[in-house]
Amino acid sequence: MRAIVYTKYGPPDVLQLKEVEKPIPKENEILVKVKATTVTVADIRARGFIVPPAFWLPARIALGFKQPKKEILGMELTGVVESVGKDVKRFKEGDEVFAASLASFGAYAEYKCLPEDGPVSIKPSNLTFAEAAAIPLGARTALFFLKKANIQSGQKVLVYGASGSVGSYAVQLAKYFGAAVTGVCSTANLELVKSLGADQVIDYTAGDFSRIGETYDVIFEAVNKSSFSDCMKLLKRDGTYINVTDPLPSGRMLWTQLTSRKKLLLSRNSPETPEALDFLKELVEMGKLKVAIDRYYEFEEIVEAHRYVEKGHKKGNVVINVDPTIKE
Repeated sequence: MRAIVYTKYGPPDVLQLKEVEKPIPKENEILVKVKATTVTVADIRARGFIVPPAFWLPARIALGFKQPKKEILGMELTGVVESVGKDVKRFKEGDEVFAASLASFGAYAEYKCLPEDGPVSIKPSNLTFAEAAAIPLGARTALFFLKKANIQSGQKVLVYGASGSVGSYAVQLAKYFGAAVTGVCSTANLELVKSLGADQVIDYTAGDFSRIGETYDVIFEAVNKSSFSDCMKLLKRDGTYINVTDPLPSGRMLWTQLTSRKKLLLSRNSPETPEALDFLKELVEMGKLKVAIDRYYEFEEIVEAHRYVEKGHKKGNVVINVDPTIKE
């Protein structure tokens, strides 16, 4: 089968299209013929080994010291079940599925084996393969953190980085749970964030967003580009601050936790279970959740896709058509 392989850390050019051995499913696994995958910020970081200094050693242990342990990137996918292990009960051949592969990577390939009890579910019936590929990581992350924050109807939520993958889902999910949502983004993305249902949209390029004179129950930092001090000015006394990209609390964050009633939820992976995807599938089919897609690339164009995402200006998601016959 064809796969995108990288044998060393570095720029997008380290990614190479190669022929590799097709995997065989274990007794509890399904073999998926991959239709589409995505390029996420997580893929960019793993490819270039871009981690905070304090996490250098744990990341090297996890990803590989001299070279990558897992040579095929890709953390979310859609496809069709080609075969199943003898103990599999949830899926059958021919099922259309979507899945996260954050634990094992490997979605940049024509075939991928997945455990049936992992984050894999039947694809939403009203989405194309390409659209559904952009849900399993970003939407699941947004859902996990909003639930951890115990979001309630009537609360006020601010999403910083509201036009990115996680941010675009955070806006919609917060609205679904009954919150009044303010999105913060650049001028070019104002209309997109409005279309996702935000009650108010702030252009961070037009001035200091922290001087808007509002306070919020939840501040959801999706891109780690705002000032923590500025966010604390806007967070209510017993509010919750979420940062999905900052894994290590700063001294200011620790002091805030010790000296105030404000709660901080920092980056961590959501549980590798199917329940969240089942819930998101229902929302999509109810018309309560939309997928924002910036660009589509063919499998052979994945280096270009990585270059684009690495610039840090994508709107929503960037999708890779692994199977050239699928419709966008």
